[in-house]
Amino acid sequence: MKTNRRKFLSTSIGAGVVGVALGAPAIVQAQSQQTFNWKMTSAYPKGAPFYMDGPGSATDLAKRIGEMSNGRLKIQVYGAGELIPAFEGFDAVRSGTVEMNHANSYFWTGKTFAAQYFTAVPFGLNFQGMNGWLYDGGGIDLWNEVYAPFGMVAMPCGNTGVQMTGWFKKKINTVADLKGLKMRIPGLAGKVYAKLGVDVKVLPGGEIFPALERGVIDAAEFVGPFQDRRLGLQKAAKFYYTTGWHEPATTSELLINKAAWEKLPKDLQAVVQNAAAACNVIGEAWCQRNNAEAMEDLVKKQGVTALQLPDSVVAAMRAETKKILDESAAADPMTKKVHDSYFAFKKSYDSWASYSEATYHSKVRG
Repeated sequence: MKTNRRKFLSTSIGAGVVGVALGAPAIVQAQSQQTFNWKMTSAYPKGAPFYMDGPGSATDLAKRIGEMSNGRLKIQVYGAGELIPAFEGFDAVRSGTVEMNHANSYFWTGKTFAAQYFTAVPFGLNFQGMNGWLYDGGGIDLWNEVYAPFGMVAMPCGNTGVQMTGWFKKKINTVADLKGLKMRIPGLAGKVYAKLGVDVKVLPGGEIFPALERGVIDAAEFVGPFQDRRLGLQKAAKFYYTTGWHEPATTSELLINKAAWEKLPKDLQAVVQNAAAACNVIGEAWCQRNNAEAMEDLVKKQGVTALQLPDSVVAAMRAETKKILDESAAADPMTKKVHDSYFAFKKSYDSWASYSEATYHSKVRG
């Protein structure tokens, strides 16, 4: 009897061990074979360089995710107006109509003002500083904390670097020249301009040129030389202003439905995160190369006059920006939390940059 009992136990335990040994890989294999088909919308039209086409774009992001996941996560990309209107990505992701949206978080300041900080802050961090705050200064964690009540997560997936102030039909000599000016300008910068008397308009990229050409607006900001030239803005206005005050580094946002995100295996989440991080760097590099060529063409061949905003105008904008940010932070605890984190990091970064980047540009580069 004892012999049979020992034989039974030995056989049962052996079978159990084999079952575990075979079962675990089988489960892993099943997970590795599971596929997901997602939809991603964009605030930008199909074919738009940087945003929808080329290195670092939404299309490039989807391609990278597909290749890195060996086809396990397939993403169908839709330009603005193809599936939903340009500025309805937030609600589409929140409701689960689509799993992803590619845009800029400052389009959602009407939902939560804190979203502004994750695109660009006027007089704020440059590309290097912004990445420092997002990736290593707690910025991405705060981004997801802001979106948690909406059931979404987000991450950076592109950056234009410093943007141009924009195109004006008339020169801007004083703050008084801004009063009554009709200008396409989104985000916090729009609020600043409004405080200085500008009639602010928020238009999708495809509507800017006809509005500027027909006189519906008197000035417009979009991105930078390459993107602006592609829209033909140089044909509607000849004064091209710079300083980069309003968007010193404009981050693209990958917005994801949280419930869908949590259904992805950890390895696919890592694929999305790494593909987005790659596009963040690759997209900015693309902008630098193409903007350099386009700016030279606009000034030397197309008769564009490149100007800097007068110091008095910049000073007025800086003062209004501080007021708006301080008021917004005081009115909302979540915004204050993001604001305090952003500016604490900026203070530290600016100190370091005064020894590094700033010194290089003013003393070494020539």
